[in-house]
Amino acid sequence: MEDQRHQDGARAQLHSEQTAVPDATMVERTAQLTVFACAACGAVLTGPLKRLPAVPEAPDHAWWDAEEMGPSPATVPSGCYAIETEPYGPPLVVAETPGPVMPRHGTHYDIDGRPLVSRGPRGNIVVNPDDCRGLTTRHASAACCGATPDGGLNQVCACGTLVATLCSDCCLPYELHLSPDHVRALPSP
Repeated sequence: MEDQRHQDGARAQLHSEQTAVPDATMVERTAQLTVFACAACGAVLTGPLKRLPAVPEAPDHAWWDAEEMGPSPATVPSGCYAIETEPYGPPLVVAETPGPVMPRHGTHYDIDGRPLVSRGPRGNIVVNPDDCRGLTTRHASAACCGATPDGGLNQVCACGTLVATLCSDCCLPYELHLSPDHVRALPSP
């Protein structure tokens, strides 16, 4: 009899927990934040970031009319990240039809006038470059005002591991692509 009352009480508690609907403030407070760390040494490379459902469109930026040369506005808002579902970075290969060489990069052609597309990795973690720390530029394909992603990984962790690709030239989207093979996602403390 005691066991039956205990089971009935447990069922009633479970039912009330399942039917309780959290208010919006509760959901917001429990949103999972993520930090990214170097897979080789464990150094934390970002602050806490919230995942976006998709990489936003790059903001319009008339770089040719800018008073000061420098990067465009960031594609990803500060404090957020998104997963790139399309190929990004080298190798760039000849395509049958023109299209963006990489997401948000427009059409590019080789020296023979044939259109190029990326066959680089998918699944890069796209962040606002200003949200990263402890990275230095190495092996960047240079342009007039910053780095291009054409040469691939160009950001190195303090331990010497290439972990990301910075895109910071004035005429390109301002983005940092963390390599999923070189960083780990960790729950934010």
